[in-house]
Amino acid sequence: MADDLFSYFRSRFPEDMEKVFLETSDGRIITYGNLLTETGRLANLLMSLGLAPGDRLAVQAEKSADALLLYLATLRAGAVYLPLNPAYTASEVRYFLTDAAPRAFIHDPANESALSALATELGIAHRLTLGPDSSGTLMAAAMKHGSDFTDIARNADDLAAILYTSGTTGRSKGAMLTHANLRSNADVLCSFWRFTAEDVLLHALPIFHTHGLFVGTNVTLAAGASMLFLPRFELGDVIRLLPRASVMMGVPTFYTRLLGAPAFTRDLVAHMRLFVSGSAPLLSQTHTEFTERTGHAILERYGMTETNMNTSNPYDGARIPGSVGPALPGVEVRIANPETGKPIRGDVGVIEVRGPNVFGGYWNMPERTAEEFRADGFFITGDLGHIDERGYVYIIGRAKDLIISGGLNVYPVEVEDAINALPGVTESAVIGVPHPDFGEAVVAVVKLNAGAGMTESQMNSQLAERLAGFKRPKRVLFTDELPRNTMGKVQKKALRDLHARLFS
Repeated sequence: MADDLFSYFRSRFPEDMEKVFLETSDGRIITYGNLLTETGRLANLLMSLGLAPGDRLAVQAEKSADALLLYLATLRAGAVYLPLNPAYTASEVRYFLTDAAPRAFIHDPANESALSALATELGIAHRLTLGPDSSGTLMAAAMKHGSDFTDIARNADDLAAILYTSGTTGRSKGAMLTHANLRSNADVLCSFWRFTAEDVLLHALPIFHTHGLFVGTNVTLAAGASMLFLPRFELGDVIRLLPRASVMMGVPTFYTRLLGAPAFTRDLVAHMRLFVSGSAPLLSQTHTEFTERTGHAILERYGMTETNMNTSNPYDGARIPGSVGPALPGVEVRIANPETGKPIRGDVGVIEVRGPNVFGGYWNMPERTAEEFRADGFFITGDLGHIDERGYVYIIGRAKDLIISGGLNVYPVEVEDAINALPGVTESAVIGVPHPDFGEAVVAVVKLNAGAGMTESQMNSQLAERLAGFKRPKRVLFTDELPRNTMGKVQKKALRDLHARLFS
C-alpha cells in the first residue's frame, strides 16, 4: 500500500460504497462512492490548473461538504492543502498568501471584490470561488471534468497540509504536516477511541482547524464511519441530531451550552458511546456537571496545530477532570525545565513531545524551527504542565501566560480554579499586568452567573482562604463575556492588551 494519507483512507473504505459518509443538516447525502466520484472531478480540475505535487492550494471558504471534498481531492492530486479561517479579512489573508505562495486560491464568492484584487496583485496563477451552497466557479468547473482519477503517489514524509498557528503572540507560523503525521494520528485515535464503521460522528466543528479537519474527519475516514455534518454549532440542531449519533467531538463551550438546555437530558444521550472535548481547557465543574446530568464522562485530550493529538484520557479507565490523560501510543511526553531544557520529574515545567505525529517544521522559518526542537527531537510545546505518578498530564497554562509577581511564579490556572469554584462564578481568566512595584500584578477577569452578585472585595475575602497572598488578584474585573477565538480559547493576549495600563 502507498504511504500517502488518501491511500490509507481508501484502504479503510467500507465494502459497500453506498454507505453514507456524510449527511448535511439540509439533507444532502454523500456516500463513499460519491466521495470518490466528486473528489475525482475536483482532483482532475486541480491538475488542469497545473498543480504539481507539493504545490499549495489555499482555501478560505465556509464549512460545507464541498469544502471537505476539496481537502480530500487535494490529497489525491498530491498538492498541499492550506485552509484559512473564513473570518480573516483580506489584509490578514494577504500575509498567508504571500508567505505560502499558493498556485491556486479558492475563496467565498461573497468576498469577490477584495480577494480577486488581492490574488491579482500577488500574482496567484488561479483563483476560483466556493460558497457554502455549492455556488461559485469551483463546482461548476469541476463538473466539466470526469470522475476517473489516478491518485498521485506521495511519500510518507511529503507535505499533506500547512496549517497556520493563530499568531496570538506574533507572526503566524505555517506548521508543515506530512502524510505520515496525519496518517499516524488518525490510525492511533481510531484504535484508542474504539471507532468502528458503525459509528456516526456529530460534526459541528470548523474544518480550517486541526480538531474538525484532522481529528473529526480523518478518524471518521479511518474507521469507514459516517458523519452528521453541521455548518456550525447550533444548539437546536445538535439536540435534534444527537439521537442519530454515537460520538460527538466538541470544544468546552459546546458542552456548557448543552448543559444550559432543559432538553439535554440523560435519556437523550443514553445511547451515545463517546463525548470528546479539546481545543481549550475543560473546566472541572463542567466535567462533573456533565457526568451527573448524563452519566457520560467527557473524554478530554490534548493536541495542537504542530503535533495533532498528543495525549488522551483513556477510553476504558478513569477520565480525570482537569487532566488531559496519558500520552497516546507511540507518542512520548516529558516535562523539562523551561530555561535549561533538562527533563524534570514531579514538578511543573514545559511540556515536550516526540513521535510520528509531530510536524516537520515551520514553513519558510528554518531558524524558528530549530529553536522549537531539542537536539534529541523533542518539540517544545510552550505549554506548562506536570505529569502525575500514573502518567496523566495536567496542563497549567502557556509559558507566556506565567505571571512573575514580586519574583514569585504564579500559574494562572491555579488562581482560575480557585475563582471558578466560588459560588456564582461562571468562568475566569487570570492574567499578568505590568505593575510598578511587583513587575507584574495578578489580575482576574471574571464572568458571573446570571443574577449573581459579588464585589471585588467579597471575592478577595473568599480567596484569602484558598490562595497565598502573592497569588491573589491585585484587581478583580467583572465582564459579561471573555474574548475567545473560533475554537473557544480565551484570548489572554487581548485581555493583557486591554488592561496593560491598569496600574499606570
